[in-house]
Amino acid sequence: MAAAPVWSVDPRTGKQREQVAVEATAQEVDEAVDAAHAARGALADRTVRAAFLRSAADGLEAARDQLIEAADAETALGPVRLTGELARTTYQLRAFAGIVDEGAFLDVVIDHPDDTATPPVPDLRRYKVPLGVVAVYSASNFPFAFSVAGGDTASALAAGCPVVVKAHPDHPALSELVARVLRRAAAGHGIPEGAIGLVHGFEAGVELIRHPKIAAAGFTGSVRGGRALFDAAAARPVPIPFHGELGSLNPVLVTEAAAAQRAEAIGAGLAGSMTLGVGQFCVKPGLVLVPAGAAGDGLVKALTDAVSNTEPGVLLDHRMRDNFLAGVVERTGLPDVESPVTPGAGGEHTVGAGFLTVPARRLTEGGAYDVLLEECFGPVTVVARYEDDTEAAAVLSRLPGNLTATVQLSQEEAAGAGRGAEILAELTPLAGRVLVNGWPTGVAVAPAQHHGGPYPATTSTSTSVGGTAIERWLRPVAYQNTPEALLPKELRDDNPLGVPRRFDGVLER
Repeated sequence: MAAAPVWSVDPRTGKQREQVAVEATAQEVDEAVDAAHAARGALADRTVRAAFLRSAADGLEAARDQLIEAADAETALGPVRLTGELARTTYQLRAFAGIVDEGAFLDVVIDHPDDTATPPVPDLRRYKVPLGVVAVYSASNFPFAFSVAGGDTASALAAGCPVVVKAHPDHPALSELVARVLRRAAAGHGIPEGAIGLVHGFEAGVELIRHPKIAAAGFTGSVRGGRALFDAAAARPVPIPFHGELGSLNPVLVTEAAAAQRAEAIGAGLAGSMTLGVGQFCVKPGLVLVPAGAAGDGLVKALTDAVSNTEPGVLLDHRMRDNFLAGVVERTGLPDVESPVTPGAGGEHTVGAGFLTVPARRLTEGGAYDVLLEECFGPVTVVARYEDDTEAAAVLSRLPGNLTATVQLSQEEAAGAGRGAEILAELTPLAGRVLVNGWPTGVAVAPAQHHGGPYPATTSTSTSVGGTAIERWLRPVAYQNTPEALLPKELRDDNPLGVPRRFDGVLER
């Protein structure tokens, strides 16, 4: 049987643009993984790795116009958004190059023998080594930053791990273009092109997670798809780490004092956040707890005005559009659920933004109302009106894990008055990033960033954004009583590579 073709599709029309590739067979997946596995040695030198990452960033910038055009044709996200995302992607590559140069990620610890300790301490030297070939599953909604050259790939390569990327079917042509840029950059530093593998097709993704030479995997996508791959990774004869970002409701709690003080600003800010990118951000606020009464009424009015002025937009593909419309119908059919601005079809290929309101007590009942506590991908949010702090806390107690949780406080509460600290304590167990008087859309690429959270937000405790994302692809190893001449250079007493380390209990920079 001939391999199925892979088509590039225009989401603005639903029409096929061009055939890009064919779905990879099991043999082709095996060949891609074998080639990546053979390239491990070429990534061993940190200086070469850092230079390669910088060249990859340069290459993406040089091909900007072609890449933006291809990305927009396949995603309808628009040149402005995509230009910013590409800039974020190149910045991320260079940031990991800096991390590789510095060497602190190796976590070098050297302890010399101590016979006076109980029990005695031998000569021990510990650092981290790459896991091996990493499978990367691209996301639909970030064709640059969470795709072929995105954070999983950049952090894995920085750790010294070759990658095999499973391209997302929503942007296959762009995936091929980006892979070519990365491979050219690799070749320029003597790194085999096989260090960056690319495969297409659903079955190829399944074969990839099962391949015995795949050492770890990174995924961004749906709960259903991510959980299936997570289970497959755990069921292997040799289980492997699976770092999946699956789904998030990103709750927001607005205090009564905050609503009374700045209802209009909060309503406008919420509208901008929930409709950004046609609601296709993993950190879109999907549930907002707003006080009942006059203060909350003002916020809802401001939200109504702002969302009503939002133009219809195109989702990434028609399957997502169908799921969005079905999700809206299911939610609006529940008793006591109202839609001040009804989300739904904005045209044959577009959707219109909207929001739903519901008494918060309904969300404590379970049953059919639990669907309101699940992510609905697209430009919609649920506003739950609570009567008192106890009711709001009861709703929060029923939420699964999230990437973010946000509280909107008044000026006095932000200064320490009232329940501000108590609310932060309630939100902290729910999410990996807790915001005060801000909005969760917009994930800065910074050393202190954490983009993860309790399940189902992610399947691990690590981050997929920021410098510490590199830790996912490393494992520690300790050498005991090993002659200096046999040690890796990073673990020798004279520190010829100048890496930061902890030497006999003292942190050295």
